[in-house]
Amino acid sequence: MKIRPIRNDDDHAAALAEIERLWGAPASTEDGDTLDVLATLVEKYEETRWPVVDNADPIDLLHFAISDLGHSQAELAELLGSRSRASEILGRRRALTVEMIRTISEAWKIPAELLVRPCLVTG
Repeated sequence: MKIRPIRNDDDHAAALAEIERLWGAPASTEDGDTLDVLATLVEKYEETRWPVVDNADPIDLLHFAISDLGHSQAELAELLGSRSRASEILGRRRALTVEMIRTISEAWKIPAELLVRPCLVTG
C-alpha cells in the first residue's frame, strides 16, 4: 500500500484494513515501519474527525455527530429502530447496547471504541 494522508472515511477504512493485514509485523522491518506510520496517521485522523474531550462520553459524541457531522436525530432513530429509542438514548434515559454501538459505528463511521466508553444514564 502506498502511504498517503488520510483525508476521508474511505481513506480511513483502507488504512485500517492495511493495519489489520500488517498487524504483528516485526519492528524495524518494512512492514513494521509501515504499520507504525499508518497507525500514527489513523490516530491523527480520528482525533481530528472525532474530537473527544477526556470527559466526553458516547452520548456527547452522538450529539456532536448530529450537530457538527451532518447526521440527524431522525437518522439515529432509523438506525435504532424508533424515534422514542433515539430520544431516550440522547436524553440519557437508556444506555446503548452492543448491537446499537455496532450499528451506529458502521453507519456513521465512528470507531466503536469511542461508543463503548462509560456514560451517565439518568433513568
